[in-house]
Amino acid sequence: MEANTCYLGIELNDSYAMVSYMQPNMEEPETVSTIAGSENYRIPTLLARRKNVGMWYYGEDAGRMAKTSEVICVDSLLRRAAASEVITIAKESYDAVDLLALFIKKVIELPQKLGNTSHVTGIVLTVDHLTKELIGIFRHVAELLGLSQETFAVIDDKESFYAFAMNQEKSLWMHDVFLFSCGKNAVSSYDLSRDMHTKPQMITIHATGAQELGEEKDEAFARLLTNCFANRSVSSVYLVGDGFDGEWMKQSLAVLCRGRRAFLGQNLFSKGACYMAHIREMGENWPFIYMGENEMKFNLSLSVVEKEKKKVLNLVSAGKNWFEIKNTCEVILSGTPQVEFLKQLPSSSTPQIQTVELEDLPVRPDRTTRLRITASPVSNDKIEVEIRDLGFGEFFPATGRAWKSIIMMG
Repeated sequence: MEANTCYLGIELNDSYAMVSYMQPNMEEPETVSTIAGSENYRIPTLLARRKNVGMWYYGEDAGRMAKTSEVICVDSLLRRAAASEVITIAKESYDAVDLLALFIKKVIELPQKLGNTSHVTGIVLTVDHLTKELIGIFRHVAELLGLSQETFAVIDDKESFYAFAMNQEKSLWMHDVFLFSCGKNAVSSYDLSRDMHTKPQMITIHATGAQELGEEKDEAFARLLTNCFANRSVSSVYLVGDGFDGEWMKQSLAVLCRGRRAFLGQNLFSKGACYMAHIREMGENWPFIYMGENEMKFNLSLSVVEKEKKKVLNLVSAGKNWFEIKNTCEVILSGTPQVEFLKQLPSSSTPQIQTVELEDLPVRPDRTTRLRITASPVSNDKIEVEIRDLGFGEFFPATGRAWKSIIMMG
C-alpha cells in the first residue's frame, strides 16, 4: 500500500450504513463512529431537509430533526432507489437514486471530516444481496459522484466476509470458517471453504437461510452449531447481528469455542469491504480467487500471435463479477474463417476449445480481415461473444456482418 493512500469499505442497507477505512500505517481497518469514543458505528440511512432551506442532513442528525415539524425526512433510500421513486419535498422533485448518491457522498466524506486526510484510492460498498438492477443503480451513483470503475465497486456480504476472513492471521483460515448472523430470533450462516489444489486457491462460500431458534434460544443454537460443525475442521467462527447481544449464550458458547476461535462484532462487513478495496488493487498478487454466485465460473481467452510470439489474450476472468464484465479486442484473422475460443475452469490445467465459424465472410488474402470481438457474460456460466467484420481499410471495406454465439463449459 502506497503512502498517503486510503481505502474505504461501506456496509449499506435500508436501516444503516457503516464505514471503515485503512491507511498504510494501520494493521487493520478502523470503523468510524460519529460519536467520539463510542462503538456505535451505525449511521441511519436517512436524509432530512428543512422545508424552506436547501441544506440536507443525514444519519443521526437527520433522525433528530425528523422529530420536529420543520423538516421532511426520507428513509429507506436503497429501496426507494431500486423502485425508481420520485420524492417531492417543498414542491421540488428528487429522484431517489440522486438522494441515495447524496447520502453515500456524505458517508464517504466522513473519515476525512474526522481527521483522516489521506487520498481515497479505492471504495468498495457491500450490500446483503446483489442484483443486476442494483449494479445499475450504483453505477449511476458512481457517475453522479465522479467515481471511476477502478475506484468504486459493489459486492455482496458473502464476498465481504471472504475478504475479511482471508485477511486474518493464517491460523484463523487454515480450515473452514463460519459466520453466523442473528436477528431477533433467527440465525443464518455462511461457511467458507478453501481448495488448496488450485492456483490461485479457490474460495467458495455456502449460505444457509434463516432458521428460527424458538424460546429455548441457547439450546437451539447449540444444536445448530453441532450440526454445522459435524465432520468439519473449523478454524474460526464470527458472530454478527443484534440477536447475539446479551449473555444468553451458555451451552452454545461451549460448542463454539471447542477447538476453534470465536469472535463477536458488528462491523465485519464494512471491514471486509475495506479489505476488498485493497485486494482489487493487488490484482494477480492476491493468492485467492472467490467463486460466489455472482462470479464467473470459467476463463475465456484467445490464442493470438503478437510480434511473432504466441500468447493468450484474456477476455473474461473467472472470479470476476459477471454483472460488471464486458471486454472488447481487435484481431487480424489468419487462416480459415473461424475463431477459436479457449474456455477453462480454474481447477483445470487444460482448456477446452469452442469454434465460431464466420459464415459468408468475404474471401480475402490472408491477414487482410480485421475483427472486433466483444465478450459479454449473460450469467455466471454463459458468455455471449460477438465477432464483427471491420474489413481492412480502403482495400477491403467492412461488410458490417456480425456473428454471435454463446460460450459455456461443456
